[in-house]
Amino acid sequence: MAERSGNTMDIRIGPVTPANRALVTALQLAPEQMDFVASNEASLREARSDRDARPRAIMAGDRVVGFLMYEAPRDEDEARIYRFMIDRAWQGQGYGKAALREVLDEIRKLGHISHVSICYEPGNEAARQLYRAAGFVEEGLDEDGEMIAGLALPRA
Repeated sequence: MAERSGNTMDIRIGPVTPANRALVTALQLAPEQMDFVASNEASLREARSDRDARPRAIMAGDRVVGFLMYEAPRDEDEARIYRFMIDRAWQGQGYGKAALREVLDEIRKLGHISHVSICYEPGNEAARQLYRAAGFVEEGLDEDGEMIAGLALPRA
């Protein structure tokens, strides 16, 4: 069950560090989800060469339960969440919903972002439902056949 402090889940996001990197790369999706998102190892390699990438470990208490990565370039008003996963052992417990709230709050606090987009495989119904519940609206398919969904953010 999700760890709780008071009445809210103890979920937070933080940087991927040398101390938690192996835990992040060890996270796994269910076999039927493997084609939905790049591996965390590949994402972290990508982040080393992309100065706008912001990789984040998703923590429940002291456990790493997921990973996400987004970019929010200073010269743009749009942030893009392009990696988001919860380990298969922790799915279905509200961690994805809580982590999405956390990352949207972090993005909002940057102060220069008015729109957030996220891409996902059209067949990933769990992602579609999660993002729709958070207010994302599907905008259509990108050139790679992934669904793009957007969310307008009020300025901080």
